[in-house]
Amino acid sequence: MLKISCLLTVKDLPIMIFRSALVFSLLLSLVACGRSEEPSGPELVVYSSRIEQLIKPIFDQYTAETGVNIRYVTDSAGPLLARLRAEGENTPADILVTVDVGNLWQAAQQGLLAAQTSSVLNNNVPESLRDPEGRWTGLSIRARTIVYSSERVKPEALSSYEALAEPQWAGRLCLRTAKKVYNQSLVATMISADGAENTERVLAAWVDNLAVPPFSSDNKVIEAIAAGQCDVGIVNTYYLARMKADDPSLPVDLFWANQTGEAPFNRGVHVNISGAGVTAASKQKALAMSLLEWLSEADAQHAFAELNQEFPVNRNTPPSSLLQHWGDFKADQVPVVEAGRLQAEAIRMMDRVGYR
Repeated sequence: MLKISCLLTVKDLPIMIFRSALVFSLLLSLVACGRSEEPSGPELVVYSSRIEQLIKPIFDQYTAETGVNIRYVTDSAGPLLARLRAEGENTPADILVTVDVGNLWQAAQQGLLAAQTSSVLNNNVPESLRDPEGRWTGLSIRARTIVYSSERVKPEALSSYEALAEPQWAGRLCLRTAKKVYNQSLVATMISADGAENTERVLAAWVDNLAVPPFSSDNKVIEAIAAGQCDVGIVNTYYLARMKADDPSLPVDLFWANQTGEAPFNRGVHVNISGAGVTAASKQKALAMSLLEWLSEADAQHAFAELNQEFPVNRNTPPSSLLQHWGDFKADQVPVVEAGRLQAEAIRMMDRVGYR
């Protein structure tokens, strides 16, 4: 709460003058004394679909190091994009931070992000994790792979996403809803790698193999496997990492998909990103780019790795000790921008086969 410490002298004033003077003096006091509450130094405004607990520590560290204040608004990706469109050139936002390349691709297609060139980002972030036109960059890697019951499934029985369509998994598969962008992006990259016809055949078989209707979250998929409702599923690794950190005895393990075999089934694990871009309407694009560059450096990358058990985009930053326990994996080298480009086709295909 703002505290006013300035003294107002009102002795001997008639009552009407007193009231007028009091109001006027209070207004002056709010202006003069309130200035000390305003942030000193420059300020950036960030619209973020990442929750506060995952970004505040990183932004606080940036402010401590640079003196640049960060003010942020958090919401899900859809409302943030709608807000940017509605605000247009009058938006206060300098940076959009969101998860999944599909959301970044949509923001870029809608003209909400500015094309920028940065040698720092080019050096720190692999090309496949950046927009070809420089409108957004990955900040952390999210691997989406197979998880299985360590009590009922031998890892040698597993191989690829596509193999989960085989009859041996009938009544044993759990999936998250097709409404989630994570699955839309996975299917989009499968279309890119396997072709539309083959991908649709796999999706139809996934639906046939479901043990129960799709769940609303990856956590529920993992819980269902642990409870014996199903034996295998597909999730983002950080969900399992967090649950394992809370309960190391959880009878669910991770399998790195698509590591061996013939092309395209050996293309590697599907990876997605959390990422960010400078807004097209920002009045301080250079300062905003400085924040993005800082987020790609070692300290911030380490924070991303520890706070949410995600993989750093900067190859010089190791993942958390828990993720290192799962060993190295080969990642799919299909540029993540393909997940955005083919997103609409993926959604239509999932709807056609009854994957809801």
